[in-house]
Amino acid sequence: MTIPTPVPDSMRAAFLDAPRQIVVRETPTPQPGPHEVLVRPTSVGLCGSDVHFWEHGRVGDLVVEEPLILGHEVAGVIAAVGEGVDPGRVGERVAVDPQRPCRRCGYCLGGRYNLCRSVEFPSAPPVHGAFAEYLAVPADFAFPLPEDMSDDEAALLEPLSVGIAAVRKADVVPGSRVLVTGAGPIGVLTAAAAAAFGATEVVVSDLLASRREIALRHGATAVHDPASGPLPEERFDALVDAAGVQATVDGGIRALRAGGTAVMVGMGSDRVDLDLFRVQSHELRIEGLFRYVDTWPTAIALVSSGRVEVASLVSDVVGLDDLDAAMRRNGDPDVMKIVVRV
Repeated sequence: MTIPTPVPDSMRAAFLDAPRQIVVRETPTPQPGPHEVLVRPTSVGLCGSDVHFWEHGRVGDLVVEEPLILGHEVAGVIAAVGEGVDPGRVGERVAVDPQRPCRRCGYCLGGRYNLCRSVEFPSAPPVHGAFAEYLAVPADFAFPLPEDMSDDEAALLEPLSVGIAAVRKADVVPGSRVLVTGAGPIGVLTAAAAAAFGATEVVVSDLLASRREIALRHGATAVHDPASGPLPEERFDALVDAAGVQATVDGGIRALRAGGTAVMVGMGSDRVDLDLFRVQSHELRIEGLFRYVDTWPTAIALVSSGRVEVASLVSDVVGLDDLDAAMRRNGDPDVMKIVVRV
């Protein structure tokens, strides 16, 4: 357990002031409210959504209208606690489920708090994120870490949680045949989660040979180069599309057996056409995925047990002052995951 230090009145944070313009400056330190903890981030993963906000100033209908602190893939240390939280948690190393649901609506009460219409999400405008020296989060969404898990590994529990949520939604069980289209961080970690859930065949499709090689080291039993030809038809029980472009959706749908499930995760395009006749005649189930629900305990168990390996996915580690340069590098095909040490 880390020895706590006094919390200052102000902190350094990286603000997105305008598209492609990040400025690090002092800002007041947030205070933990009732049932919250104040986390001092130590490792924060750089997500594709952060890069999209940096480049375009928006993601879908979320628009950055005033300076915003990005970042939501968080590992850190509890620096202070709010009312109703055990003071003994100060100094505890944690990983954070960044969602802040209302806990009162039908979605929350029904166990689908990711769909809460009042949810707040750090780095989604106007809620500030974790590229800062402190972040206030719900106490029960800050999960204690085992001693043998590094902070960088803990930051990757967030993208791994997307993969876990995807394979749960796809009903992956021992013996399943799973196709993952797209071998970015989410696709690779989805393949790793599918293997950990017992899938006997996990095929990852991606145009980049370097990404296919990474997938083979993280759960894929085979890989496919889309340039080499189409995927085999009606072979897979489940598809997780982590690319979200027309070609991957078309090929993935054709590769599903009758009665199979497709989970749409990638957002490469806002809209794609769907072969409705194929969906109906094969009784395919098409599922959207929005974040995750109650995945951190599973993610922690998979990584700490060695069933899923994430440390080697970290391509580079930078400091807060280098965040703008890291954003510019994120499109490099040789970059899998950048971690910011705050």
